[in-house]
Amino acid sequence: MSLKIYVPLDSGSIALGADDVATAVATEIGKRNIDAKLVRNGSRGMYWLEPMVEVETPTGRFAYGPVTPKDVASLFDADFIAGSDHALALGPTEEIPFLKKQTRLTFARCGIIDPLSIEDYRAYEGFAGLDKAVTMKPADIVKQVTDSGLRGRGGAGFPTGIKWNTVLGAESSQKYIVCNADEGDSGTFADRMIMEGEPFVLIEGMAIAGIATGATKGYLYTRSEYPDAIRVMEEAVKVARAGGILGKNILGSEYDFDMEVRTGAGAYVCGEETSLLNSLEGKRGVVRAKPPLPALEGFMGRPTVVNNVLSLASVPIIMDKGADFYRDFGMGRSRGTIPIQLAGNIKFGGLFETAFGLTLGELVDDIGGGTATGRPVRAVQVGGPLGAYFPRDLFDTPFDYEEFAKRDGLIGHAGIVVFDDSVDLMKQARFAMEFCAIESCGKCTPCRIGAVRGVETVDKIAQGDDPDGQIELLHDLCDTMKFGSLCALGGFTPYPVLSALTHFPEDFKPRALDIAAE
Repeated sequence: MSLKIYVPLDSGSIALGADDVATAVATEIGKRNIDAKLVRNGSRGMYWLEPMVEVETPTGRFAYGPVTPKDVASLFDADFIAGSDHALALGPTEEIPFLKKQTRLTFARCGIIDPLSIEDYRAYEGFAGLDKAVTMKPADIVKQVTDSGLRGRGGAGFPTGIKWNTVLGAESSQKYIVCNADEGDSGTFADRMIMEGEPFVLIEGMAIAGIATGATKGYLYTRSEYPDAIRVMEEAVKVARAGGILGKNILGSEYDFDMEVRTGAGAYVCGEETSLLNSLEGKRGVVRAKPPLPALEGFMGRPTVVNNVLSLASVPIIMDKGADFYRDFGMGRSRGTIPIQLAGNIKFGGLFETAFGLTLGELVDDIGGGTATGRPVRAVQVGGPLGAYFPRDLFDTPFDYEEFAKRDGLIGHAGIVVFDDSVDLMKQARFAMEFCAIESCGKCTPCRIGAVRGVETVDKIAQGDDPDGQIELLHDLCDTMKFGSLCALGGFTPYPVLSALTHFPEDFKPRALDIAAE
């Protein structure tokens, strides 16, 4: 068996030069006449080490990085294919502290396997959950997912089993599974990593959801800004269909389920499930009023499960290992693991999967290593552009849905964006309103008009136009948007604004904002 050398195909790694490194590795393999196979794997999620090259040795995988094309020849000269020492040597991959501290359930194979190899996926216990699901009754599958405590990982945290049970009980000749892969939050990349690095776990999760609810057709809706993810997912669907994982009588069972990939046009609001469904139907991405719920009248007016990538990708291990196994991780009502994405001004940016319960301070200071600039951390935003800004005083908050809610925060899609002490929180509050104004679908007045008025109000504060009165007005405006908006875009925009006002009042002083220079 030939030696395997791994270079990521993950788009984050490609942005850092992984394609050029892969070309250089292939050139050296040919030049030196080495019996080796170049495998393009997913990223392990340690982006400060990318492009990270791994070699498979008799004692395990060894890592080197970050590697540039000019480093490749010296790696071969140093006999890195035997795990030998080199200036870029990181040692055994699994022993790298950032990786070793994790509990990888959803991302168990990401970065380890060839993303498009069913053989690789099966070799690491892939499809074990689906193998069990095809022998079970739909109601028993739904019960197992419900008992696991799995909640929607897209942001709302709604219990997945309840949503599935609603669709299972709905009467209809056609039902659908829709995967919301429209990952648009700042500082988030977990969905993309799954699609590019371990697509079969998502396909497996969607197939199990189909069996559990009686749905025979699925759609994966992702964003046009993810060309690499789209390419890998489309190819993975073809491979799965050819391997009997999708289509008629999946895995030789009585169940049918097929799926396809659909690409959106870049509207942030299409991350909201009803806007997504409108877009999927070929309509303008505008929010629908609820009720009716998508679980009863969703895609094409039929019962539809709409789940996030990470929710569906968590299902296979629940079916394989059982509800109790999964529920044993976490705290309170937040069970299982959560893939946390560390981004912004942070030393060790990347994906860190762990059980719910670590504090924000542990994640930012211990795991993330503080800021990349070396300056003090002043604020972190958790949950994307609509998440609250937390000061260091709140770094004792456990990563848990309810604990964040108690402090007027959101976990959202579990993206953490770090800011050092140079950040201007009035500018950030203005940005939140401006973002909402640009991305609003226009369906409801509080979001469409409120966000525009919000930008104007912040500008008046900066200009010294009755700042105290304008701050009071901004609070009132946020209340109107929070409780009057039709969806979370307008409803959650107040979170970053109010948190900035509450925790960083000293930034809301009259002065020039210099927005044009940003």
